[in-house]
Amino acid sequence: MLTLKGERIYLRALEPEDLELIYAIENDESVWEVSQTQTPYSRFLIKQYLENCHKDIYELKQLRLVIVTNDEEAVGFVDLFDFDPKNDKVGLGVLVLDHARGKKYGREALELLIAYTFKNLYVHQIYANVLEDNLASIKLFESIGFVRAGIKKDWILEGNHYKNEYLFQLIKDVH
Repeated sequence: MLTLKGERIYLRALEPEDLELIYAIENDESVWEVSQTQTPYSRFLIKQYLENCHKDIYELKQLRLVIVTNDEEAVGFVDLFDFDPKNDKVGLGVLVLDHARGKKYGREALELLIAYTFKNLYVHQIYANVLEDNLASIKLFESIGFVRAGIKKDWILEGNHYKNEYLFQLIKDVH
């Protein structure tokens, strides 16, 4: 699908072979704060998820794609979540593996997925939730046109203190 192919990466659907990669990421406690995960995932649960991820975004209300370099290396994921076709909006998230950060794979993946989302899913707006101390993600989302629309105070509990989370929006230009 040319829509999901960029210069240095492409986005592809999940495959059964992604089980170990997903298992490693979903059980990496350093990203639990962002994903709101509180318990580990078993390989069995991830296998069930992979068996059902072929379903349509209109049924599941979510879509996860793998970010793959032209050298066929999986370097992360992009997600659409809380798809709301009635109100023409969807949430967007990105996770790039540690060793691949700083190489602009996340930016290219977001640009591809945003173009796909506006063109193929006909949404009016895409939103992202970013913790206020995630400066790299704030910079990334702002650099591709997202606007900081609000702040959710004391939104995420980490240890014994709360963190604020920004709401970013990208509204389709209809002109």
